[in-house]
Amino acid sequence: MDEIKFKPNEHIEVKERQEVKSPALFKVFLINDNYTTMDFVVNVLEQIFHKPPVEAIQIMLHVHKNGKGLAGVYTREIAETKIQTVHDLSRQNGFPLQCTMEKE
Repeated sequence: MDEIKFKPNEHIEVKERQEVKSPALFKVFLINDNYTTMDFVVNVLEQIFHKPPVEAIQIMLHVHKNGKGLAGVYTREIAETKIQTVHDLSRQNGFPLQCTMEKE
């Protein structure tokens, strides 16, 4: 193997590779209850989680039949904000709709 020779006073620049980690993701679930209307849940999914109408209806039906359903997957801060928005909007409209989040 050939030896690399450097000139005296030659500046050698070393570049370090830094690994960039993706932020942790969290699943946001809507929880079924016996009081929140299906229309309100569909509206929440469309307005807060930006789901198209057909997908919002499918998620709402899944929540209704199975007790909970996945509304979306987000970084921690966004998931927390969406959950708080759902809770605030639900209370303003007299519903007990709940959201939870779980680390993916």
